[in-house]
Amino acid sequence: MDIRWSFTLQLKFSMKKRKFSTLISQLIFTKISYVFGFCILLSFISVAQSKKVSTPVVLDKWNLGLALYTFSTMSFPEQLNYADSVGIKYVEGFTFAKAGADLKDSLIMNLSVSGIENLKAKIKSKGIKMESIYITGGKTVALWKRDFEIAKRFEVKFVTAEPPKNMWDSVDSLAKVFGMKVALHNHWNGNSIYWHPDSVLAAINGHSSFGACPDLGHYPKSGINPLDAVKKLEGKIIGIHLKDIAEYNNKLLKDAIVGTGIIDFPAIFNELKRQHFKGIINIERDTKELPNNLNSVKQTVNYYNKILKLPGPIFPQKKS
Repeated sequence: MDIRWSFTLQLKFSMKKRKFSTLISQLIFTKISYVFGFCILLSFISVAQSKKVSTPVVLDKWNLGLALYTFSTMSFPEQLNYADSVGIKYVEGFTFAKAGADLKDSLIMNLSVSGIENLKAKIKSKGIKMESIYITGGKTVALWKRDFEIAKRFEVKFVTAEPPKNMWDSVDSLAKVFGMKVALHNHWNGNSIYWHPDSVLAAINGHSSFGACPDLGHYPKSGINPLDAVKKLEGKIIGIHLKDIAEYNNKLLKDAIVGTGIIDFPAIFNELKRQHFKGIINIERDTKELPNNLNSVKQTVNYYNKILKLPGPIFPQKKS
């Protein structure tokens, strides 16, 4: 009787022990399942976030304009006519342009206040905005002040310029006085101190009114990939000169029609999207085609609209 009772007690204890072990196992398994499930949830969240980061950036608002130097052999009113004929509503003037026959073809930099008002009326009559002007300045503060005064009368938002190093402080101060930015423009090595993006950044450092105006077609003349330059100048770009060229490291070479040269414009446009650039992109040509550069401007507008998938006029290509 004692043996049976003892065996019964042991059996009951063993069964309880087994149930307890099973319960503990179930609890552990449940906790592991919760932890595993939580890890999977975190993994899904991480993937979702990574997908969100890699979503293509929506095209920011850019304004396509025309650097009137493209038609530098003509007077300012004629330049406006060409811009208007291709539907471009933003232009960048330059102070050494001829003002037109009714102003005795005086250079813009030599005009009186009334002469500038005359040109402003012509701009307005076309429904065009001149938001920047290229100024030459000079070796004295007085000459830079004269150009800033002209820019102010035209009510531009910024000036494009290449001030010498010894004038940086003075030009920066004048820009603050006149309430506008200075977009530093690059030519090629040997022709401009701004040929390398690092030199532009050096000038911007300590001069809060300074920014950059990368001339995409000039960089290759100095062996610089324009895409690399745009990346380096991130956050500093005010405006852009849209220009192409046929090869690298040839300083004697003139520019080519945009989209026909070596520059990877889709990559540059994607980089500008990533940077959320919101400035002016001005078409510019240095080459002087005959009878003029109008056809190449039309081709550039076509190319720009096609690459960015934008609505706009499609101009028929001129047969050679």
